[in-house]
Amino acid sequence: MSVSPLRISDALLRRIQAHGVETFPHECCGAMLGRDSETSREVIELLPLANRRDDSPRNRFEVTPSDVQMAEKKAREMRVDVIGWYHSHPNAPARPSEFDREHAWPWYSYVIVSVEASGPRDTKSWRLRDDRSAYDPEVIESVAQSASI
Repeated sequence: MSVSPLRISDALLRRIQAHGVETFPHECCGAMLGRDSETSREVIELLPLANRRDDSPRNRFEVTPSDVQMAEKKAREMRVDVIGWYHSHPNAPARPSEFDREHAWPWYSYVIVSVEASGPRDTKSWRLRDDRSAYDPEVIESVAQSASI
């Protein structure tokens, strides 16, 4: 499966990484708002969210239905869409876990930042296949600045 690239500004990538560092050693999470087309998907803004997981926040994150509604409302106000979600993997690679796959939805972009005590490491993006069997890597195209709304 070939997926279009995820375009995101360096500033927004740094914000995702900073969120992961800020919440270390727990996972951070948030929504990515932007535009989707046949040739690319562009992140315009981020909506950091609280990790609602209280039993294992070091290796799991959870967003509630009200978090999803809040992200959708913010996207509507900006006249864009919720195009994906991001989270961190403290002391772990920037690749989806089986838990991530079981709780993800096809179509969305999933950015994962690997974070260690010394700071962020890899940042990668993934898309879940329509049959939910696996993720495909999504190329991140770093752009100088996001398009204006």
